Amino acid sequence: MGDGVSMRRGVLFACLLLPAVLLARLATAQPVLNVYNWTDYIDPYVVQRFQQQTGIRVRYDVYDSLETLEGKLSAGRSGYDLIVPTSEPTFARLVKAGALRPLDLARIPNWKNLDPRLMARVAQVDPGNRHGAIYLWGTVGLGVRLDRVRALWPDAPLDGLDLLLKPENAQRLARCGLAVMDSATDVLPSVLKWLGRDPDSADPTDARAAEQALLAIRPHLRAIPGSGALLDMLATGEVCAALTYSGDVIQAAARAREAGRGVEIGYVAPKTGAHLWFDMLAVPADAPNPEAAMAFIDFLLQPDSMAAITSQVRYPNAVPASRPLVAQAVRDDANVYPPEEALSRAFVPATLPQAAERLRTRLWSRFKAGR
Repeated sequence: MGDGVSMRRGVLFACLLLPAVLLARLATAQPVLNVYNWTDYIDPYVVQRFQQQTGIRVRYDVYDSLETLEGKLSAGRSGYDLIVPTSEPTFARLVKAGALRPLDLARIPNWKNLDPRLMARVAQVDPGNRHGAIYLWGTVGLGVRLDRVRALWPDAPLDGLDLLLKPENAQRLARCGLAVMDSATDVLPSVLKWLGRDPDSADPTDARAAEQALLAIRPHLRAIPGSGALLDMLATGEVCAALTYSGDVIQAAARAREAGRGVEIGYVAPKTGAHLWFDMLAVPADAPNPEAAMAFIDFLLQPDSMAAITSQVRYPNAVPASRPLVAQAVRDDANVYPPEEALSRAFVPATLPQAAERLRTRLWSRFKAGR
């Protein structure tokens, strides 16, 4: 009898243990999507909905410059399934190097929602749009703390990059804080355009001109931070003028309004034509779970997903059907969705030869060091 009781207890214990074992196995078997994206660049609720609807767990890491992203990928076997490189030059270089997996459009039925005009711009570096879908896009320009600048200089030129890039102007505003984001890739084309030179120039003479222009304002800069830190500096009013991404400025303005401390931030697009960029949803060639990446891309390209993301981060997307669903204050903001006339003047930088890239990298190091 004692043996029978022991056996029944053993069977009962095994039955109680079985669900825990199954749960552990299910947890182990749950697919994981490894995402590497820009800081403050998604609506967390969209990620949550994707996990709930698909059962795919998302492991989410962030960066704040293209140089950081490229450094991670160049080491090989990054472990990421989905990355968000800017079309020029990072995405273009990855396509050319065969470092990206062609997208399986049979798994991405919402591909049809993408704006063909915008995708045609990216097709110049990705023939047939085989390796990426536009996630968000924007321009490079000035974030300006309008209340502080007007107090210091009522007639300040608020229509272009002269406000920051003319040394006499930078000197005049230095005490309220000036900054340039730490990205040669995104800053130098705008500086060259401001100088009246070709943003895609590989000529060392043009590179030296851009370097001299930046060194001339270097003594007046408070910081050369990553875009994430620069967003915070704008939102708190720590700087009054900064060269950075349009959406970061618009995010900073919204945060400043919410804080209610009288910090008024505006965005100034270069009047000579803004640097236009596209951030792409792409899958590394060695992605451990490419099927989950395709599922996430398809989920993101739904109009309601993209509308939620644009409303949250204040960058425009490439899904026209999402625009009526975007928060009204965001969709009606000409800084978020520039008018056609401004877009027609915008330029998309090209991929440079390696020698020109190395020259710009050395230039940028000297600029940051101030010598």
